[in-house]
Amino acid sequence: MNAAAMASAAAERAADAGPILRVRDLKKHFPVQRGVLARTVGQVRAVDGVTFEIERGQTLCLVGESGCGKTTVAKTVMRLLEPTAGTVELAGLDITSLPEVQLRAHRRRMQMVFQDPYSSLNPHLSAAAIVGEPLTNFGISRGEALAERTAALLERVGLRADVANKFPHEFSGGQRQRLGIARALALEPSLIVADEPVSALDVSVQAQVLNLLIDLQEERGLAYLFVSHDLAVVEHIGHRIAVMYLGRIVELADNAELFGAPLHPYTEALLAAAPLPEPGLRRERLIVQGDVPSPMTPPPGCHFHTRCPHAQPRCRTEAPPLAEVKPAHWVACHLRPAGGPFDRLPVAAPSSAESPK
Repeated sequence: MNAAAMASAAAERAADAGPILRVRDLKKHFPVQRGVLARTVGQVRAVDGVTFEIERGQTLCLVGESGCGKTTVAKTVMRLLEPTAGTVELAGLDITSLPEVQLRAHRRRMQMVFQDPYSSLNPHLSAAAIVGEPLTNFGISRGEALAERTAALLERVGLRADVANKFPHEFSGGQRQRLGIARALALEPSLIVADEPVSALDVSVQAQVLNLLIDLQEERGLAYLFVSHDLAVVEHIGHRIAVMYLGRIVELADNAELFGAPLHPYTEALLAAAPLPEPGLRRERLIVQGDVPSPMTPPPGCHFHTRCPHAQPRCRTEAPPLAEVKPAHWVACHLRPAGGPFDRLPVAAPSSAESPK
């Protein structure tokens, strides 16, 4: 082996040892155009500086209100949307600005499961053709080998072999999502980006699909970037949780740590608003005032300060960085300095103008 080959092999081993996905200061701004000449009059800051990592075999969940930028992060990581700024590294390789010809070789390592299990499937293709299409596109399998591999994938996600010739409209919602998962697995990726994959399904079917994803992760060592607004789903499947608000991550921690001891006022409000599974149990409510500001004109300083019951003058002018205030627990809040104290913030009493969210 020559020196160049040895260096390449060493680089591959180093990449395999690190996180499968590393995102640094990712931004995605959409121009707002008006008038006959379509002049740009502003920017929608859908994602405004997001940083995180995903280890191999782990699940990072992005959670937050609708419109906070979760799906935009997922699509930008996949390069379905081009980032405005920041970097996306897949297994140590920066894919942010790779031309499509070079990016194609790396798309095998990252696949996506979409929110709508019907519109994400080609209605003119059979189940076998949908699952086999990635294998054909990359020249991996053809003929009898393709049929055998497709049948094995369908069986692995809980679909019988006799459904291979059926079309998407002949499946239930849960079966269609299983079909989407089988398609994502076809190229044996290292990372799957799942954008609200169970939000359109019945609760009983949600559990089946989530358990399937967990089993596949344990079996194949998959890493997931899992987008959801459902805290119960996130708690069930996530290893680490990132809470987003208005294009930024405001808290990032391990599952048990975040649900047991949240440190950001917005996270506390989200958890306080979630229903408890046992009748008669009540949570102390943290009142959040007002509506989410527009991402076209976000507030200066901390984006949450307009709704935070604990906002201070500093919050209105200075954006808090996402800092590690406890081991593996990152928070973007001036009220949470590194080293503590970490007592729960007092619950603000609502005024007559406030209404619980």
